[in-house]
Amino acid sequence: MGSFFSTFWTDFIGRYDGPLHFRLFAQPLMAILFAVRDGRRDAREGRGAYLWSLVSDPAQRSYLLKSGWKGISKVFVLAFVLDVVYQFVEWHGLKPLQALLTATVLAVIPYVLLRGPINRLMRISRTRRSVV
Repeated sequence: MGSFFSTFWTDFIGRYDGPLHFRLFAQPLMAILFAVRDGRRDAREGRGAYLWSLVSDPAQRSYLLKSGWKGISKVFVLAFVLDVVYQFVEWHGLKPLQALLTATVLAVIPYVLLRGPINRLMRISRTRRSVV
């Protein structure tokens, strides 16, 4: 398993010089934009931080998983498809597990890590505006 991840990271870093390298910047940016949108909505609805609530609040977990998948699914699918295209163009073959992991790194991780902090920043901003 360790060699898989070392191969993955070596191949992942190699993608920065290959064809379709723009997606390595565009897809995380899209995920961030969706995290901002959904984090703002969470703040308006008075929800807790996304990742923390996902881990610690079983009553909200189902809603949060559905909401998160709805928010990021298009970016994830696009990241997966573009990585498959990249693999066929560059390697003339397919490594599906690498494509899934690449899509997760490019789309899911930025979204999950930023949705909660955006929520928190929006709540702080609203609190400061209401005090002033």
